Amino acid sequence: MGALSGLKPEPVFKYFEEICGIPHTSHHEKELSDYCVRFAKERGYECTQDEMGNVLIIAEAAPGYEDAEAVIIQGHLDMVGDKAEGCEIDLEKEGPRVYIDGDYIRADGTTLGGDNGIAVAYALAILDAKDGGIPHPRVEVVLTVCEEVGLLGASAMDLSSCRARRMLNIDSEVEGILTAGCAGGRRTCCHIPVKRTRRTGLFCTLELTGLAGGHSGMEIDKGRANAAVLLGRFLMLLKEHMPYDLAALNAGVKENVIPKSGSAAILIPPDEEAALKMTIEKFHDCMQAEYGKADPDIRLGLTAGRTGECSVLDKDSLLRVLTALNLMPNGVQAMSMDLPGLVETSINMGVAELSDDELILRHSVRSSVASAKEMISRKVTLLAGQLGGSADFQGDYPAWPYARTSGLRDLCVDIFKQQYGYEPKIELMHAGLECGIFSGKLDGLDCISFGPNLFDIHTPNEHVSISSIARVWEYLKAILAAR
Repeated sequence: MGALSGLKPEPVFKYFEEICGIPHTSHHEKELSDYCVRFAKERGYECTQDEMGNVLIIAEAAPGYEDAEAVIIQGHLDMVGDKAEGCEIDLEKEGPRVYIDGDYIRADGTTLGGDNGIAVAYALAILDAKDGGIPHPRVEVVLTVCEEVGLLGASAMDLSSCRARRMLNIDSEVEGILTAGCAGGRRTCCHIPVKRTRRTGLFCTLELTGLAGGHSGMEIDKGRANAAVLLGRFLMLLKEHMPYDLAALNAGVKENVIPKSGSAAILIPPDEEAALKMTIEKFHDCMQAEYGKADPDIRLGLTAGRTGECSVLDKDSLLRVLTALNLMPNGVQAMSMDLPGLVETSINMGVAELSDDELILRHSVRSSVASAKEMISRKVTLLAGQLGGSADFQGDYPAWPYARTSGLRDLCVDIFKQQYGYEPKIELMHAGLECGIFSGKLDGLDCISFGPNLFDIHTPNEHVSISSIARVWEYLKAILAAR
Protein backbone atom coordinates (compact mmCIF):
# COMPACT_ATOMS: atom_id res chain seq x y z
CA MET A 1 0.00 0.00 0.00
CA GLY A 2 1.36 3.41 -0.94
CA ALA A 3 1.49 6.44 1.31
CA LEU A 4 -1.27 8.10 -0.74
CA SER A 5 -3.49 5.02 -0.97
CA GLY A 6 -7.14 5.76 -0.34
CA LEU A 7 -7.00 9.43 -1.34
CA LYS A 8 -9.68 10.59 -3.76
CA PRO A 9 -9.67 11.02 -6.73
CA GLU A 10 -7.82 7.72 -6.68
CA PRO A 11 -6.28 7.80 -10.20
CA VAL A 12 -4.70 11.24 -9.70
CA PHE A 13 -3.02 10.31 -6.42
CA LYS A 14 -2.07 6.88 -7.72
CA TYR A 15 -0.15 8.40 -10.62
CA PHE A 16 1.30 11.21 -8.54
CA GLU A 17 2.75 8.68 -6.10
CA GLU A 18 4.17 6.59 -8.94
CA ILE A 19 5.74 9.73 -10.42
CA CYS A 20 7.25 10.62 -7.05
CA GLY A 21 8.81 7.17 -6.92
CA ILE A 22 10.85 7.88 -10.06
CA PRO A 23 13.87 10.24 -10.04
CA HIS A 24 13.14 13.19 -12.35
CA THR A 25 15.21 16.24 -11.54
CA SER A 26 16.17 18.45 -14.48
CA HIS A 27 18.47 16.64 -16.95
CA HIS A 28 17.56 13.34 -15.25
CA GLU A 29 14.01 12.80 -16.56
CA LYS A 30 14.62 9.81 -18.84
CA GLU A 31 13.16 7.20 -16.51
CA LEU A 32 9.97 9.22 -16.03
CA SER A 33 9.79 10.00 -19.75
CA ASP A 34 10.07 6.29 -20.54
CA TYR A 35 7.40 5.55 -17.93
CA CYS A 36 4.98 7.89 -19.73
CA VAL A 37 5.75 6.28 -23.08
CA ARG A 38 5.06 2.79 -21.67
CA PHE A 39 1.84 4.07 -20.15
CA ALA A 40 0.68 5.36 -23.55
CA LYS A 41 1.68 2.26 -25.54
CA GLU A 42 0.04 -0.10 -23.06
CA ARG A 43 -3.24 1.74 -23.68
CA GLY A 44 -2.86 1.97 -27.43
CA TYR A 45 -2.37 5.71 -27.69
CA GLU A 46 -0.34 7.43 -30.39
CA CYS A 47 2.86 8.52 -28.70
CA THR A 48 6.18 10.12 -29.67
CA GLN A 49 9.31 10.73 -27.62
CA ASP A 50 12.12 12.91 -28.94
CA GLU A 51 15.84 12.70 -28.23
CA MET A 52 15.61 15.06 -25.25
CA GLY A 53 12.83 13.03 -23.65
CA ASN A 54 9.85 15.28 -24.44
CA VAL A 55 6.68 13.21 -24.80
CA LEU A 56 3.54 13.77 -26.89
CA ILE A 57 0.56 11.47 -26.28
CA ILE A 58 -2.57 11.81 -28.43
CA ALA A 59 -5.98 10.54 -27.38
CA GLU A 60 -8.76 10.83 -29.93
CA ALA A 61 -12.08 12.32 -28.88
CA ALA A 62 -14.44 10.40 -26.64
CA PRO A 63 -17.76 9.30 -28.21
CA GLY A 64 -19.93 12.31 -28.92
CA TYR A 65 -16.99 14.73 -28.89
CA GLU A 66 -15.63 14.05 -32.35
CA ASP A 67 -16.57 17.54 -33.56
CA ALA A 68 -15.39 19.36 -30.41
CA GLU A 69 -12.30 21.57 -30.60
CA ALA A 70 -9.12 19.71 -29.62
CA VAL A 71 -7.17 20.72 -26.52
CA ILE A 72 -3.57 20.38 -25.30
CA ILE A 73 -2.95 19.40 -21.68
CA GLN A 74 0.57 20.51 -20.86
CA GLY A 75 3.04 20.11 -18.02
CA HIS A 76 6.71 19.37 -17.45
CA LEU A 77 8.42 16.20 -16.31
CA ASP A 78 11.32 17.68 -14.37
CA MET A 79 11.45 18.97 -10.81
CA VAL A 80 13.88 21.11 -8.84
CA GLY A 81 15.97 18.89 -6.57
CA ASP A 82 16.73 20.51 -3.24
CA LYS A 83 16.97 19.03 0.23
CA ALA A 84 17.31 19.97 3.87
CA GLU A 85 20.68 19.98 5.56
CA GLY A 86 21.64 16.48 6.65
CA CYS A 87 19.24 14.74 4.25
CA GLU A 88 21.03 11.87 2.50
CA ILE A 89 18.49 11.30 -0.28
CA ASP A 90 20.03 11.67 -3.76
CA LEU A 91 17.23 12.97 -5.97
CA GLU A 92 19.22 12.24 -9.11
CA LYS A 93 18.97 8.54 -8.26
CA GLU A 94 15.74 8.22 -6.29
CA GLY A 95 12.42 9.99 -6.06
CA PRO A 96 10.99 11.99 -3.16
CA ARG A 97 9.60 10.02 -0.20
CA VAL A 98 6.07 11.32 0.21
CA TYR A 99 3.82 11.32 3.25
CA ILE A 100 0.49 12.84 4.33
CA ASP A 101 0.37 15.67 6.84
CA GLY A 102 -3.27 16.60 7.40
CA ASP A 103 -4.54 18.13 4.16
CA TYR A 104 -1.04 18.22 2.67
CA ILE A 105 1.33 15.92 0.85
CA ARG A 106 4.96 16.53 1.73
CA ALA A 107 8.31 14.91 1.06
CA ASP A 108 10.73 13.71 3.71
CA GLY A 109 13.62 16.19 3.66
CA THR A 110 13.44 17.11 -0.03
CA THR A 111 11.44 19.02 -2.58
CA LEU A 112 8.19 17.24 -3.40
CA GLY A 113 7.99 17.75 -7.15
CA GLY A 114 4.36 18.83 -7.06
CA ASP A 115 5.76 21.39 -9.47
CA ASN A 116 5.02 19.82 -11.91
CA GLY A 117 4.26 16.18 -11.12
CA ILE A 118 0.65 17.11 -10.38
CA ALA A 119 0.15 18.15 -14.02
CA VAL A 120 1.57 14.84 -15.24
CA ALA A 121 -0.67 12.94 -12.81
CA TYR A 122 -3.77 14.82 -14.01
CA ALA A 123 -2.92 14.09 -17.64
CA LEU A 124 -2.33 10.38 -17.06
CA ALA A 125 -5.53 10.11 -15.02
CA ILE A 126 -7.50 11.63 -17.92
CA LEU A 127 -5.88 9.22 -20.38
CA ASP A 128 -6.43 6.24 -18.11
CA ALA A 129 -10.22 6.62 -18.41
CA LYS A 130 -10.08 5.25 -21.93
CA ASP A 131 -13.57 3.72 -22.02
CA GLY A 132 -15.35 7.06 -22.12
CA GLY A 133 -15.59 7.57 -18.37
CA ILE A 134 -14.34 11.14 -18.78
CA PRO A 135 -15.86 13.06 -21.71
CA HIS A 136 -13.26 14.96 -23.70
CA PRO A 137 -12.39 16.18 -27.20
CA ARG A 138 -9.18 15.10 -28.91
CA VAL A 139 -6.55 15.51 -26.19
CA GLU A 140 -2.89 16.12 -26.96
CA VAL A 141 -0.77 15.66 -23.83
CA VAL A 142 2.52 17.56 -24.06
CA LEU A 143 5.10 16.69 -21.39
CA THR A 144 8.43 18.49 -21.54
CA VAL A 145 11.86 18.09 -19.96
CA CYS A 146 14.27 20.67 -18.52
CA GLU A 147 11.59 23.29 -17.84
CA GLU A 148 13.22 24.28 -14.56
CA VAL A 149 16.56 25.06 -16.20
CA GLY A 150 15.41 27.42 -18.94
CA LEU A 151 12.40 25.76 -20.65
CA LEU A 152 14.86 23.83 -22.80
CA GLY A 153 12.56 20.95 -23.67
CA ALA A 154 9.74 23.20 -24.84
CA SER A 155 12.15 25.20 -26.98
CA ALA A 156 13.33 22.06 -28.77
CA MET A 157 10.04 20.15 -29.03
CA ASP A 158 8.45 19.52 -32.43
CA LEU A 159 4.69 20.20 -32.24
CA SER A 160 3.89 19.65 -35.91
CA SER A 161 1.61 16.72 -34.97
CA CYS A 162 -0.55 18.93 -32.77
CA ARG A 163 -3.91 20.00 -34.21
CA ALA A 164 -5.14 21.76 -31.09
CA ARG A 165 -5.03 25.53 -30.76
CA ARG A 166 -6.23 25.59 -27.14
CA MET A 167 -3.82 24.74 -24.33
CA LEU A 168 -4.36 24.04 -20.64
CA ASN A 169 -1.03 24.55 -18.89
CA ILE A 170 -1.31 23.05 -15.38
CA ASP A 171 1.77 24.73 -13.93
CA SER A 172 0.33 27.42 -11.66
CA GLU A 173 0.36 27.17 -7.88
CA VAL A 174 -2.68 29.02 -6.53
CA GLU A 175 -6.20 27.65 -6.89
CA GLY A 176 -8.61 30.37 -7.94
CA ILE A 177 -6.06 32.23 -10.04
CA LEU A 178 -6.00 31.80 -13.80
CA THR A 179 -2.63 32.83 -15.19
CA ALA A 180 -2.89 34.58 -18.55
CA GLY A 181 0.68 35.77 -19.10
CA CYS A 182 4.18 35.40 -17.72
CA ALA A 183 7.66 36.87 -17.73
CA GLY A 184 10.41 35.89 -20.12
CA GLY A 185 13.84 34.96 -18.85
CA ARG A 186 17.31 33.56 -19.31
CA ARG A 187 20.20 32.13 -17.30
CA THR A 188 23.55 33.85 -16.90
CA CYS A 189 26.89 32.41 -15.88
CA CYS A 190 29.68 34.77 -14.85
CA HIS A 191 33.32 33.72 -14.71
CA ILE A 192 35.56 35.99 -12.61
CA PRO A 193 39.25 34.91 -12.73
CA VAL A 194 41.18 34.63 -9.46
CA LYS A 195 44.74 33.85 -8.48
CA ARG A 196 45.93 32.09 -5.38
CA THR A 197 48.86 32.16 -3.05
CA ARG A 198 49.74 30.32 0.13
CA ARG A 199 49.41 31.82 3.57
CA THR A 200 49.65 30.68 7.18
CA GLY A 201 46.99 31.36 9.81
CA LEU A 202 44.05 30.04 11.81
CA PHE A 203 41.65 28.17 9.50
CA CYS A 204 37.99 29.06 10.18
CA THR A 205 34.78 27.81 8.56
CA LEU A 206 31.71 30.06 8.34
CA GLU A 207 28.30 28.39 7.83
CA LEU A 208 25.32 30.57 6.91
CA THR A 209 22.02 28.75 7.58
CA GLY A 210 18.37 29.27 8.45
CA LEU A 211 17.27 31.25 5.39
CA ALA A 212 13.86 30.55 3.87
CA GLY A 213 15.03 30.48 0.23
CA GLY A 214 12.31 29.84 -2.33
CA HIS A 215 11.37 30.18 -5.98
CA SER A 216 13.28 32.98 -7.67
CA GLY A 217 10.17 34.14 -9.51
CA MET A 218 7.25 33.51 -7.18
CA GLU A 219 9.08 34.48 -3.96
CA ILE A 220 11.45 37.14 -5.28
CA ASP A 221 9.18 39.89 -3.91
CA LYS A 222 8.88 38.41 -0.41
CA GLY A 223 11.94 40.22 0.94
CA ARG A 224 13.82 37.01 1.65
CA ALA A 225 17.57 37.03 2.10
CA ASN A 226 19.98 35.52 -0.44
CA ALA A 227 22.76 33.44 1.13
CA ALA A 228 25.28 34.24 -1.62
CA VAL A 229 24.68 37.96 -1.27
CA LEU A 230 24.83 37.81 2.54
CA LEU A 231 28.14 35.96 2.50
CA GLY A 232 29.53 38.71 0.30
CA ARG A 233 28.20 41.34 2.69
CA PHE A 234 29.72 39.65 5.72
CA LEU A 235 33.10 39.22 4.06
CA MET A 236 33.10 42.90 3.10
CA LEU A 237 32.15 43.85 6.66
CA LEU A 238 34.87 41.61 8.03
CA LYS A 239 37.47 43.25 5.78
CA GLU A 240 36.69 46.57 7.48
CA HIS A 241 37.40 45.12 10.94
CA MET A 242 40.34 42.76 10.57
CA PRO A 243 42.74 41.13 8.10
CA TYR A 244 41.85 37.73 6.64
CA ASP A 245 42.32 35.58 3.54
CA LEU A 246 39.60 33.74 1.64
CA ALA A 247 40.16 30.06 0.89
CA ALA A 248 36.72 28.81 -0.20
CA LEU A 249 33.15 29.97 -0.80
CA ASN A 250 29.98 28.20 -1.88
CA ALA A 251 26.29 29.10 -1.82
CA GLY A 252 23.13 27.96 -3.61
CA VAL A 253 22.18 24.99 -5.77
CA LYS A 254 20.15 26.28 -8.75
CA GLU A 255 19.89 29.54 -10.66
CA ASN A 256 16.13 29.70 -10.12
CA VAL A 257 16.22 29.04 -6.35
CA ILE A 258 16.95 31.78 -3.81
CA PRO A 259 19.99 30.36 -1.93
CA LYS A 260 19.07 29.37 1.61
CA SER A 261 22.54 28.43 2.85
CA GLY A 262 26.22 28.94 2.11
CA SER A 263 29.70 28.59 3.52
CA ALA A 264 33.09 30.22 3.38
CA ALA A 265 36.53 29.23 4.65
CA ILE A 266 38.90 31.95 5.77
CA LEU A 267 42.39 32.21 7.25
CA ILE A 268 42.87 34.72 10.07
CA PRO A 269 45.72 35.70 12.40
CA PRO A 270 45.46 33.43 15.48
CA ASP A 271 45.01 36.41 17.80
CA GLU A 272 42.02 37.75 15.82
CA GLU A 273 39.47 35.04 16.68
CA ALA A 274 37.77 37.29 19.26
CA ALA A 275 37.45 40.09 16.69
CA LEU A 276 35.92 37.63 14.23
CA LYS A 277 33.31 36.57 16.79
CA MET A 278 32.45 40.20 17.54
CA THR A 279 31.98 40.90 13.82
CA ILE A 280 29.65 37.90 13.52
CA GLU A 281 27.55 39.26 16.40
CA LYS A 282 27.35 42.65 14.70
CA PHE A 283 26.34 40.94 11.47
CA HIS A 284 23.57 39.02 13.29
CA ASP A 285 22.19 42.29 14.67
CA CYS A 286 22.10 43.78 11.17
CA MET A 287 20.36 40.70 9.73
CA GLN A 288 17.70 40.75 12.43
CA ALA A 289 17.02 44.41 11.74
CA GLU A 290 16.73 43.82 7.98
CA TYR A 291 15.26 40.32 7.72
CA GLY A 292 13.68 39.72 11.12
CA LYS A 293 10.28 38.94 9.61
CA ALA A 294 11.14 37.35 6.26
CA ASP A 295 14.10 35.29 7.57
CA PRO A 296 14.06 35.28 11.38
CA ASP A 297 16.28 32.20 11.69
CA ILE A 298 19.41 33.47 9.89
CA ARG A 299 22.52 32.18 11.65
CA LEU A 300 26.21 32.52 10.81
CA GLY A 301 28.11 29.75 12.57
CA LEU A 302 31.85 29.68 13.19
CA THR A 303 34.12 26.66 13.49
CA ALA A 304 37.77 27.39 14.25
CA GLY A 305 40.21 24.73 13.12
CA ARG A 306 43.94 24.33 13.17
CA THR A 307 46.70 26.83 12.51
CA GLY A 308 48.63 26.08 9.35
CA GLU A 309 49.25 26.91 5.71
CA CYS A 310 46.69 26.71 2.91
CA SER A 311 45.81 28.08 -0.52
CA VAL A 312 43.98 31.43 -0.44
CA LEU A 313 43.11 34.24 -2.85
CA ASP A 314 45.69 36.91 -3.41
CA LYS A 315 44.83 40.50 -2.49
CA ASP A 316 43.54 41.58 -5.91
CA SER A 317 41.45 38.44 -6.35
CA LEU A 318 39.81 38.88 -2.97
CA LEU A 319 38.80 42.41 -3.96
CA ARG A 320 37.32 41.13 -7.24
CA VAL A 321 35.29 38.48 -5.45
CA LEU A 322 33.96 40.92 -2.86
CA THR A 323 33.12 43.44 -5.58
CA ALA A 324 31.21 40.83 -7.60
CA LEU A 325 29.23 39.52 -4.62
CA ASN A 326 28.34 43.01 -3.39
CA LEU A 327 27.70 44.86 -6.65
CA MET A 328 26.03 42.29 -8.91
CA PRO A 329 22.34 43.21 -9.24
CA ASN A 330 20.04 40.93 -7.25
CA GLY A 331 16.35 40.80 -6.39
CA VAL A 332 13.48 42.90 -7.68
CA GLN A 333 14.66 45.51 -10.19
CA ALA A 334 11.32 47.00 -11.30
CA MET A 335 7.60 46.65 -10.54
CA SER A 336 4.98 46.70 -13.27
CA MET A 337 3.52 50.11 -14.07
CA ASP A 338 0.43 48.45 -15.56
CA LEU A 339 -0.46 45.80 -12.96
CA PRO A 340 -0.02 46.91 -9.32
CA GLY A 341 1.85 44.38 -7.21
CA LEU A 342 3.37 42.48 -10.15
CA VAL A 343 7.14 42.23 -10.39
CA GLU A 344 8.24 43.29 -13.87
CA THR A 345 11.99 42.62 -13.75
CA SER A 346 14.21 40.66 -11.37
CA ILE A 347 17.49 38.80 -11.11
CA ASN A 348 18.45 36.06 -8.67
CA MET A 349 22.04 35.16 -7.81
CA GLY A 350 21.27 31.46 -7.43
CA VAL A 351 24.76 29.98 -7.23
CA ALA A 352 28.15 31.30 -6.11
CA GLU A 353 31.09 28.91 -6.14
CA LEU A 354 34.80 29.59 -5.82
CA SER A 355 37.17 27.19 -7.58
CA ASP A 356 40.95 27.21 -7.76
CA ASP A 357 41.02 29.75 -10.58
CA GLU A 358 37.64 31.48 -10.83
CA LEU A 359 34.51 32.67 -9.07
CA ILE A 360 31.40 31.37 -10.84
CA LEU A 361 28.11 33.22 -10.38
CA ARG A 362 24.90 31.81 -11.87
CA HIS A 363 21.79 33.99 -12.18
CA SER A 364 18.18 33.70 -13.27
CA VAL A 365 17.00 36.85 -15.06
CA ARG A 366 13.26 37.46 -15.52
CA SER A 367 11.22 40.25 -17.06
CA SER A 368 7.90 40.73 -18.79
CA VAL A 369 9.59 43.47 -20.86
CA ALA A 370 12.21 42.23 -23.34
CA SER A 371 14.30 45.43 -23.25
CA ALA A 372 14.48 45.30 -19.44
CA LYS A 373 15.73 41.72 -19.61
CA GLU A 374 18.45 42.88 -21.98
CA MET A 375 19.35 45.80 -19.70
CA ILE A 376 19.91 43.55 -16.67
CA SER A 377 21.94 41.16 -18.81
CA ARG A 378 24.14 44.04 -19.97
CA LYS A 379 24.73 45.13 -16.37
CA VAL A 380 25.94 41.66 -15.48
CA THR A 381 28.15 41.51 -18.58
CA LEU A 382 29.66 44.96 -17.93
CA LEU A 383 30.47 44.26 -14.29
CA ALA A 384 31.96 40.86 -15.09
CA GLY A 385 34.09 42.51 -17.77
CA GLN A 386 35.28 45.24 -15.42
CA LEU A 387 36.43 42.49 -13.06
CA GLY A 388 38.44 40.84 -15.84
CA GLY A 389 35.88 38.14 -16.45
CA SER A 390 33.01 37.29 -18.77
CA ALA A 391 29.34 36.33 -18.81
CA ASP A 392 27.48 33.95 -21.05
CA PHE A 393 23.76 33.33 -21.45
CA GLN A 394 21.60 30.30 -22.06
CA GLY A 395 18.01 29.09 -21.80
CA ASP A 396 16.53 32.29 -23.19
CA TYR A 397 12.74 32.16 -23.43
CA PRO A 398 10.14 34.78 -24.40
CA ALA A 399 7.46 36.36 -22.26
CA TRP A 400 3.89 35.17 -22.72
CA PRO A 401 2.00 38.42 -23.36
CA TYR A 402 -1.55 38.90 -22.09
CA ALA A 403 -4.21 38.46 -24.80
CA ARG A 404 -7.01 40.99 -24.66
CA THR A 405 -9.46 38.46 -26.07
CA SER A 406 -9.41 34.73 -25.30
CA GLY A 407 -12.24 32.28 -25.86
CA LEU A 408 -10.51 29.68 -23.70
CA ARG A 409 -10.03 32.14 -20.85
CA ASP A 410 -13.71 33.13 -20.99
CA LEU A 411 -14.72 29.45 -20.93
CA CYS A 412 -12.48 28.72 -17.95
CA VAL A 413 -13.87 31.72 -16.05
CA ASP A 414 -17.47 30.61 -16.68
CA ILE A 415 -16.82 27.03 -15.58
CA PHE A 416 -14.96 28.23 -12.51
CA LYS A 417 -17.93 30.40 -11.48
CA GLN A 418 -20.29 27.44 -11.96
CA GLN A 419 -18.15 25.14 -9.79
CA TYR A 420 -16.91 27.52 -7.10
CA GLY A 421 -19.64 30.15 -6.96
CA TYR A 422 -17.30 33.12 -7.40
CA GLU A 423 -15.13 34.60 -10.13
CA PRO A 424 -11.46 33.62 -10.40
CA LYS A 425 -8.67 36.16 -10.51
CA ILE A 426 -6.89 36.69 -13.81
CA GLU A 427 -3.20 37.38 -13.23
CA LEU A 428 0.18 37.49 -14.89
CA MET A 429 3.04 35.56 -13.32
CA HIS A 430 6.63 36.63 -12.67
CA ALA A 431 7.93 33.19 -13.53
CA GLY A 432 8.59 31.27 -16.71
CA LEU A 433 5.79 29.24 -18.26
CA GLU A 434 6.06 27.28 -21.47
CA CYS A 435 2.99 28.99 -22.95
CA GLY A 436 5.13 31.72 -24.49
CA ILE A 437 7.31 29.23 -26.34
CA PHE A 438 4.38 27.14 -27.54
CA SER A 439 2.51 30.27 -28.68
CA GLY A 440 5.46 30.94 -30.98
CA LYS A 441 5.30 27.41 -32.39
CA LEU A 442 1.53 27.10 -32.90
CA ASP A 443 -0.14 30.01 -34.70
CA GLY A 444 -3.27 31.20 -32.95
CA LEU A 445 -2.68 29.18 -29.77
CA ASP A 446 -5.06 30.19 -26.97
CA CYS A 447 -3.56 29.43 -23.53
CA ILE A 448 -4.52 29.49 -19.89
CA SER A 449 -2.61 28.23 -16.86
CA PHE A 450 -4.05 26.98 -13.56
CA GLY A 451 -3.36 24.44 -10.84
CA PRO A 452 -3.99 23.40 -7.24
CA ASN A 453 -2.54 25.06 -4.17
CA LEU A 454 1.19 24.38 -3.90
CA PHE A 455 3.34 25.99 -1.24
CA ASP A 456 7.08 26.68 -0.88
CA ILE A 457 7.94 25.13 -4.23
CA HIS A 458 11.64 24.59 -4.98
CA THR A 459 12.32 24.14 -1.25
CA PRO A 460 12.37 21.11 1.08
CA ASN A 461 9.21 22.54 2.66
CA GLU A 462 7.23 22.16 -0.58
CA HIS A 463 3.72 20.80 0.02
CA VAL A 464 0.46 20.53 -1.89
CA SER A 465 -3.14 20.58 -0.70
CA ILE A 466 -5.00 17.28 -1.09
CA SER A 467 -8.44 18.92 -1.11
CA SER A 468 -7.28 21.47 -3.68
CA ILE A 469 -6.02 18.72 -5.98
CA ALA A 470 -9.47 17.12 -5.83
CA ARG A 471 -11.29 20.38 -6.65
CA VAL A 472 -9.00 21.22 -9.55
CA TRP A 473 -9.50 17.68 -10.89
CA GLU A 474 -13.24 18.34 -11.11
CA TYR A 475 -12.50 21.70 -12.71
CA LEU A 476 -10.24 20.13 -15.35
CA LYS A 477 -12.85 17.51 -16.22
CA ALA A 478 -15.53 20.19 -16.56
CA ILE A 479 -13.38 22.20 -18.97
CA LEU A 480 -12.79 19.12 -21.11
CA ALA A 481 -16.51 18.23 -21.09
CA ALA A 482 -17.57 21.71 -22.25
CA ARG A 483 -18.54 21.92 -25.91
